[in-house]
Amino acid sequence: QVQLVESGGGLVQAGGSLRLSCAASIRAFSNYAMGWFRQAPGKEREFVAVVNWSGGFTHYADSVKGRFTISRDNGKNTAYLEMNSLKPEDTAVYYCAATRVQLASIASAYDSWGQGTQVTVSS
Repeated sequence: QVQLVESGGGLVQAGGSLRLSCAASIRAFSNYAMGWFRQAPGKEREFVAVVNWSGGFTHYADSVKGRFTISRDNGKNTAYLEMNSLKPEDTAVYYCAATRVQLASIASAYDSWGQGTQVTVSS
């Protein structure tokens, strides 16, 4: 059974930074691509970023490209999302997810999800 636990969310002013972590209880963590999604109130869940099994390839939503960086540490079974130059429109619950489909950007490709962590960016 796959368990994902996010941490690192919080309240930050516009222009600030946060680093989210996703600790995974997965038998073979390096077999999975790890993605981050977010969901704002009243909106659908949207793709943010994904990193492949090795960490060598990444893909980002246009809205976060150049500001967010996704990474992973296979030795620690942990994925990260470094968020810089945060904007009020980045406010959402952020979810990490695991998939065997490398670099997937659609939610239906992911079969394991964390509980989410709230990120609030004040103007």
